[in-house]
Amino acid sequence: MGFSSLGLHSSLVLAASQAGYQAPTPIQTQAIPSILAKKDIMAGAQTGTGKTAAFALPILHMLYAPISTTEANEKAVVRALVLTPTRELCQQVYNSFVKYGTNSAVNLAIAYGGVSLLPQIKMLEKGGDILVATPGRLLDLLSKNIIDLSSLEVLVFDEADRMLDMGFITDINRILKRVPASRQTLLFSATFDDAIFKLSQKLLKDPELIEVDERNTAATEVEQVVYNVDADRKRELVSYLVGSKNWKQVLIFTRTKHGADDLAKEMCKDGLKTVAIHGDKSQGAREKALLEFKEGKVRVLVATDVAARGLDIPELQYVINYELPYIAEDYIHRIGRTGRAGSSGLAISLLAAEENYLLEEVEAVLGDRLPQQWFAGFEPDLTKEPVSNKKNSKSAQKRRAKERAYGKSTANKRRRQ
Repeated sequence: MGFSSLGLHSSLVLAASQAGYQAPTPIQTQAIPSILAKKDIMAGAQTGTGKTAAFALPILHMLYAPISTTEANEKAVVRALVLTPTRELCQQVYNSFVKYGTNSAVNLAIAYGGVSLLPQIKMLEKGGDILVATPGRLLDLLSKNIIDLSSLEVLVFDEADRMLDMGFITDINRILKRVPASRQTLLFSATFDDAIFKLSQKLLKDPELIEVDERNTAATEVEQVVYNVDADRKRELVSYLVGSKNWKQVLIFTRTKHGADDLAKEMCKDGLKTVAIHGDKSQGAREKALLEFKEGKVRVLVATDVAARGLDIPELQYVINYELPYIAEDYIHRIGRTGRAGSSGLAISLLAAEENYLLEEVEAVLGDRLPQQWFAGFEPDLTKEPVSNKKNSKSAQKRRAKERAYGKSTANKRRRQ
């Protein structure tokens, strides 16, 4: 079955073909007809399965005859709004709209923090039928009376669970006061939990639930490996794996910004060109690092969970969890950076004895056990006195409870995106 069978405009079918898409993915097959039928939907699928096209294509179809918003000194009239939790995901989604809408006259705009507001305002002056934005920057535009959401027809929440984790619930509530009640709302995420279902009850009207995979599962094309290793030998093992196996493009995740910077510095000393990206880096530095990584100028990219979603790196084969995340669902998004669009991938997690409680939480989300093993030459020292897991586990549980209840991440302080 091709895209033409889904009822999309011929120009969009052509754009999909030009983008190299031969046939719609399962999430696209189920979501696109429902969106075209003006239904609210709550859709979940693994990362890398085409969620963006699942809402971008039908939105472009529905807005194919855009309202002109180019008159001077008038607010941009936004007809479709896509909210994303991070700058990287915002850019990725916007670029997808540009790619799919290449044969249409719909006006596209993007707005995210960390960069000057003026260029984004100038872009909106040319028209903003579809706006892709992060919540903080959207509120900046609203406060300056730059955009008008009173005619909004479609509201999309992409990676809604991440928005809750990053503490955007207050911003979301403020935005909802500015949009019409008679809108179509689409909620997309790779993971679902109680907080997401609670949010969906507030956002959606008689929604259609679409799940193309078993809930909260990792991509089947990704091989998952867990190596037991002492914490003070993790960096040594990572450098050995990348160097000895001659891996050319490796994405490594740490829990903290300081840890990302330190690991990148030490791996450079090991002769592996490495850069780090995280929330304290300027937007320009983040974009430069990502571009160099994609182009092969940088061999290793070390990132915090700011990059767990929104990074679209074609044919990325290797992801390493230097440290498992405090939020277990983030594990799925991290390893989802590889094994995209049906390709195979390898996800390695390095596990120190005191981190076993984090693996248990990941396994609870996955509903499966991840076999642990040793890497020859880097076996853990079993004579060491292990750090008590009980205290760590209780601390993690309190952290998760606070984050879910209040939508605030103590691991990632509230930042305007």
